[in-house]
Amino acid sequence: MSYQPRRVVTGHNAEGRSVVISDAPPERGTYMAYHALRAREYWNTRGSPVLIERNASEPAEDGIVLPPPQNGTRIRMCDFEPEKHSVYAADREATLAEFEKVGGRNAYSGNQDGAHPMMHRTETVDYGIVLEGEIFLVLEEGESLLKAGDIVIQVGTNHAWSNRSDKVCRMAFVLVDGKFEEGLA
Repeated sequence: MSYQPRRVVTGHNAEGRSVVISDAPPERGTYMAYHALRAREYWNTRGSPVLIERNASEPAEDGIVLPPPQNGTRIRMCDFEPEKHSVYAADREATLAEFEKVGGRNAYSGNQDGAHPMMHRTETVDYGIVLEGEIFLVLEEGESLLKAGDIVIQVGTNHAWSNRSDKVCRMAFVLVDGKFEEGLA
């Protein structure tokens, strides 16, 4: 990411007054070179309701993890570089290995139906906010062009992101753990 992201975390001092307890770049990021996607994790929660502590710290994790913790949430920012034609000739096993690195082996469906080689599905509700650029949300039945300022509520559907422009598209995502109704999984 050309922009140096910043994460400001608030908390409480000994008197219970609000203070900044951390102001620094997020600690975890990844780059999926095969598909030109950069992602940074900003925070996650481990349950609901979330315990509000005096000096909160993010639960420790290694690297980027695709789904949020069970009963939790996750916020991340992603930069989608312009898609190259080669993404459609993607090697399924190499792509599956990338998903595996982020705990998403079971989420990856690839281009089994020809829609897009990065098709995947998580048992989550995701709020996606386009901050810069534009991107196509690819679904099994159709697609939608999203532009800066648009918000998508992605409700556990098989999907992919396709940046067909010549500029990076930056999106913020909040992922909320969910559970499929019977018969939908």
